[in-house]
Amino acid sequence: MPLLRVFPVLGVIVMVFSATMCVPLAVAWLMQDGAVRAFPLAIAATFALGLALRSAVFVVGRNVELQTRDGILLVGLVWTLLPFCASFPLLIHFAQEGTHFSFTDAYFEAMSGLTTTGATVLTGLDALPGSINLWRCFLQWLGGMGILVLAVAILPMLGVGGSQVFRAEATGPMKEAKLTPRITETAKGLWSVYCGLSLACALAYWLGGMSALDAWAHMFTTMSLGGLSTHDNSFGYFASPTLEWIAIVFMLIASGNFALYFVAVAKRSPARIVHDQEWRGTQVLLVGGSVFVAILLLARGVITDPLDALRTALFNVVSIGSTTGYATLDYTTWPVFAPLFMILLSGIATSAGSTGAGIKMARVLLLLKQARREMSRSIHPRMVRPVMLSGHAVDNGTLLSVLGFMLLYGGTIIGLTMTLLLSDMPFDTAFSAVVASVNNMGPGLGPVGPAGNFQGLSDFQTWVCTLAMLLGRLEILSFLVLFTPGFWRR
Repeated sequence: MPLLRVFPVLGVIVMVFSATMCVPLAVAWLMQDGAVRAFPLAIAATFALGLALRSAVFVVGRNVELQTRDGILLVGLVWTLLPFCASFPLLIHFAQEGTHFSFTDAYFEAMSGLTTTGATVLTGLDALPGSINLWRCFLQWLGGMGILVLAVAILPMLGVGGSQVFRAEATGPMKEAKLTPRITETAKGLWSVYCGLSLACALAYWLGGMSALDAWAHMFTTMSLGGLSTHDNSFGYFASPTLEWIAIVFMLIASGNFALYFVAVAKRSPARIVHDQEWRGTQVLLVGGSVFVAILLLARGVITDPLDALRTALFNVVSIGSTTGYATLDYTTWPVFAPLFMILLSGIATSAGSTGAGIKMARVLLLLKQARREMSRSIHPRMVRPVMLSGHAVDNGTLLSVLGFMLLYGGTIIGLTMTLLLSDMPFDTAFSAVVASVNNMGPGLGPVGPAGNFQGLSDFQTWVCTLAMLLGRLEILSFLVLFTPGFWRR
């Protein structure tokens, strides 16, 4: 059975995940911040769960290779089980403090972290123990490149099946491309670039004036395009133009394809980055959209200083458009075009292979090129013109998968929005909450906007948004296929 085959691997991943809790445990011990007792219990519970799952190896045997559907199933199980484990420190800490914090809220917060969504149900972040805040942010960094990509890199026990896991976990329309002959080397290469840029970001934040804890926490949520913060006022807490410019630079970097960065470093050819059509499209859309919003703010008199308008627009548009979700102010008070434009931008303004979510720029470019080809064919029916992306021909199978994804993406947005409307949620709140969750962007409009959070949602509404975050992180198809009869048929 597929479940039994993946249980041993799932158990090892859960046990490895328990080790990541040692990072906030060390911070709690050094700072004596009141959460030092929560993490040992959470580590023990998570490790015990992983060990129990690992024991399935005695049932299925030690040398069972993972097949394609096993990799897909493993991805789905990991991204539903790890948030459960990640919620342990939150539940234990608040229980020890005597504060009510439901499992629904804890699971939502953990899912928001690992899927790099950045939505939160917590208030009073400034008063939370530093280790709890760091754990929330660290989850985003782990989820940014994908905990399973890390697992493929460090767990040789995955063997041949590792390639199936990597393909199921990877984002974007062209998942078959390999950067190195061995899939584990590919995963290690991606993580090396990710870690290198992360260290540079943390150092820049620290030199820019952040405390060491804030610098690490916000590095975690910047490079992952996650957007969680250690402060209720998000990035606006710092009121620092210098830090905003640093964040803008690293958010733009993280919105690009890390595989592209890896190849550019390996081949010692930085020009590859600039020549990549998807990277150029992502950067032009984010920066160009920011300039347009800055002009709008100046024209409407919202901000009168041109440089201030440019910086404010750049930070907030790049943040929302790249699915990060930081905010320095309540942008919903701007002319209505701006916040809606920013939310819609979050669906397309990240590259495949980035830590962002949404449709991805590669798919948008392929759709535009396919539409252009069809228009040309209406004039010249016998014309043969392949769709090209960055100098490479794209096969029809990839184009069909893009069309299928777009159908599922639109259907998911509509279906989940209608589901929230059944709970009597206002349309603008429901639509923006679903789009923000599916795009793993974080803040929406109205009560779930930058001036509020998801705390006021009912349990039903919270679970709908939790499902939306999971679907967005797994690009919908990798999760929905688990519920098709054909997946379980031998």
